Amino acid sequence: MANTQSMCTSFMKELMLAQHQFGSSTITSRTSLTAPTTDTFKAALYFASATVNASTTAYSVTGEVTNTSGSGYTAGGVTVTNATAPLSTNTTATAGVAYWTPSASFSWSALTVTTAFDAVLVYNSTQSNKAVSVHTFGSQTITAGTFTLTMPTNDTTSALLRLSTT
Repeated sequence: MANTQSMCTSFMKELMLAQHQFGSSTITSRTSLTAPTTDTFKAALYFASATVNASTTAYSVTGEVTNTSGSGYTAGGVTVTNATAPLSTNTTATAGVAYWTPSASFSWSALTVTTAFDAVLVYNSTQSNKAVSVHTFGSQTITAGTFTLTMPTNDTTSALLRLSTT
């Protein structure tokens, strides 16, 4: 068992089916003919002994950090601040790249987790908890502290999600 950093394979197919809406939407939503909406994305922490990776298709409580190992964590994780619109570029220097980073870091306060955790799953809670991506970090434990995953710069080389034509 091991967590592996990756964009989820199912997410790439779902993008082609227009099943995810990131950022501040200006298009008519799938559920309303008049009001633009975006989907709600969440970030859930997983134990180092879990198995979340490219083949993960949806959020699951299996392997997720739980309050039985501490406090300050709610099943399902935290809501991702989704105010940054996806961007794209197509230049000689960068080829074709579409990219997106949440507009705020993921943070849990007063967190106590005594069992090692090392991954976060980003998923779309609006669309049946469909998995987006898994991000790994060094194994952590924490006692009554704030755990923050700082978001990278939203650009073609650092954004949290990047799709490239190369």
